[in-house]
Amino acid sequence: MNPKVDEFLRNTKQWKSELLALQAIALECGLTEEWKWKQPCYTYKGKNVAILGGFKDNCVFSFVKGVLLSDTDKILVKPGENSQSVRFIRFTSLEQILRLRDSIKAYIFEAIELEKLDVKVVLKDNTKLTFVQELQDKISDMPAFKNAFEALTPGRQRAYNMYFEAAKQAKTRVARIEQYTDRILKGKGINDCICGMSKRMPNCDGSHKYIKAD
Repeated sequence: MNPKVDEFLRNTKQWKSELLALQAIALECGLTEEWKWKQPCYTYKGKNVAILGGFKDNCVFSFVKGVLLSDTDKILVKPGENSQSVRFIRFTSLEQILRLRDSIKAYIFEAIELEKLDVKVVLKDNTKLTFVQELQDKISDMPAFKNAFEALTPGRQRAYNMYFEAAKQAKTRVARIEQYTDRILKGKGINDCICGMSKRMPNCDGSHKYIKAD
């Protein structure tokens, strides 16, 4: 048992009994407990196998290579659309964990076998972005916008594209692009500070909300 994990679990206010139960299961399966990324992490011979996490509405047992697990009980969840490797089991009660105890252990043992065999996840190349059509049109029609947008980091480009693409109607997508054109021309990301008051530069922390008009 890791002292930092013990301290974390001792001080946690949400899902304490559930996280303690998951900790016990992981240790019973022979995993080594470590403290990584400010979370309890369970490893096999130095290789990351699983991570515990607590959130507002649930707690999770995340398998680092969950995509490779057979998931015979259909209980694994994909964290997000772009997640290629991690899969987790979501819990909302201690009773649920106890009911799935044997399944959790079976999944852990399968994950350990994958590490013994040194099986790796083959990641797809997601670096190439496909921009929403309205954004492509703006880039084609306005050279200054094109230069400014292409000067943004890939992460900032992706954030803008995701926001524009999320609008269901073309007119809404166009309106969003027009709304952020000036910001893009200034070389700012969608979440960057433009008022200069943020204490979390370059990110916006909401300080602009307290600017008083003259």
